[in-house]
Amino acid sequence: MSRKEIEARKKQMHPWYWWGVPTFFRCPWNEKPEECDIGLVGVPHSTGNGSTERDQHLGPRSIRHVSARLRRAHQAFRLTPWEAVVINDLGDVPLPEANNNEISVAHIQEYYEILNEAGTRPVSYGGDHAITGPILKALGGTESKLAGGRKLSLVHFDAHRDDYEHRSHWLGAKRSAAHWAAYTVREGHVDVESSIQIGIRGNPNVLKDDPAESETGYRVVTAEELFEIGIEQTITIMRKRIADNPVYITFDLDVLDPADAPGVANLEAGYRGLRTYEAIRILHGLRGCNIVGADIVCPMPTVDSPNQITALTGSVLMFELLSLIADYLRG
Repeated sequence: MSRKEIEARKKQMHPWYWWGVPTFFRCPWNEKPEECDIGLVGVPHSTGNGSTERDQHLGPRSIRHVSARLRRAHQAFRLTPWEAVVINDLGDVPLPEANNNEISVAHIQEYYEILNEAGTRPVSYGGDHAITGPILKALGGTESKLAGGRKLSLVHFDAHRDDYEHRSHWLGAKRSAAHWAAYTVREGHVDVESSIQIGIRGNPNVLKDDPAESETGYRVVTAEELFEIGIEQTITIMRKRIADNPVYITFDLDVLDPADAPGVANLEAGYRGLRTYEAIRILHGLRGCNIVGADIVCPMPTVDSPNQITALTGSVLMFELLSLIADYLRG
């Protein structure tokens, strides 16, 4: 048996998710960011959101396990992303002090600063929502290569606002899953006037005159408003808001209805959330934008359904995000 014949058999096995060493979407494992256009990154972090479920650090492993099930081509974009650009699995952000949120957030920022310097656009899978703050600080602002020294327009899908600076900490975490959407604005990495939060729902802890009003300055399209005005009008608002700025997308899985994503850390039950196909339609509204990076956060594999529907949904959304970037890069 020749080595060439063995390699041919390996190629035949490539479509089967249960064969071989799992990586994101069966991409090559290559930890050198300068050798890819899009880097897929796991961020196994759980200590930025201690008020609910805490096994979010298991998210990247769950997606590597199931993502190979997906088809390889993006029909709507007429794109096979793996053939259009170079996409590698860069591995996980090393977090040797994982139980310390503040140190881990600093380590995450340092890791993504290397990707920014290499010009690699990251698509990341968390991990709780505390991971987004340090990524935004690494990719946006005056030191940013990917954003050309500009602040980022943030497109934030979530059931919750995450800009709670009226609290000095979140159970001890100061750069927590509840603070990142505010401090990245205050520190000059996010342009709040060109940013938008989509899908906020549920009851507040304190009554508000207007649930869509943001003290930080975001345009908030609540789930209630979205379902009233429709997806196309939501896309219009989003595109007008971000204009031609560099964009970062963060997608908290709890923005989805529990029917589609039961395995999330901050389950918002009882109030209608986005269905996955609705979220995908909104994401397609960002086609052609200069998306410098994206992440998906707050999976809880330990409470997912037996068929791993949340992990499968997360891998579908990750595919959509990397396809948006690949489509932009191919011109």
